[in-house]
Amino acid sequence: MPVLRHFPLSAGSRFVRLVCAEYGVTLELAEETPWVRSDDFLELNPAGTLPVFIDDNEAVIAGAAIIAEYLLETRGERLGEQQSLLSADPVERAETRRLVSWFLDKMDAEVASYLVNEKVYKRRLAPSEGGGAPDAAAIRAARANIRYHMRYIGYLSARRDGLAGRDISLADLAAAAVLSVVDYMGEVPWEEDAGAKAWYARIKSRPSFRALLADQVRGLPAATHYADLDF
Repeated sequence: MPVLRHFPLSAGSRFVRLVCAEYGVTLELAEETPWVRSDDFLELNPAGTLPVFIDDNEAVIAGAAIIAEYLLETRGERLGEQQSLLSADPVERAETRRLVSWFLDKMDAEVASYLVNEKVYKRRLAPSEGGGAPDAAAIRAARANIRYHMRYIGYLSARRDGLAGRDISLADLAAAAVLSVVDYMGEVPWEEDAGAKAWYARIKSRPSFRALLADQVRGLPAATHYADLDF
């Protein structure tokens, strides 16, 4: 069985879990503590970043977007074009890849990573290691940035069936993965954009999302509405 080295509130890890669920890939989840140096993990990925996918053939694939394309090539094509999550049209493929980067790199860095660092990592680190009280300025920045990204998701969803084109794609899963981290912490201003909320409700209702909605992080319970499909 393939193994995913992950952290429950890592947006990239969640993205890979969604892709695997869409393709019917059963995973063994091995949780990492990103704030603790691990020589064992660094041997797998010298960059020290999550997620890392270890396939049945012992191939080690690091990086969320790279793992997703690896899964597309090794699993997705067996399901046919309609379930590939990456269009055969080169323009839509390019747009999908652009948006995957937008959400997993830009939105994660500007929103989810701020919140996870302040609300999760700092609680587990000693003061000498950078732990302590959350930085109110960082949280305010995340709360301001999420509004911009919500409006962008609403803009895209109003013009396309999927965020990148005619169908749901890797772009939708990337956006939903990041948004789900923020929503777990109760930090999504759902009143900001009705279109973005409707789009997320549609993605959240997919069977691939069920495992994410069951996640619980020790010491940080999910927002009361987090697993509610009719939020």
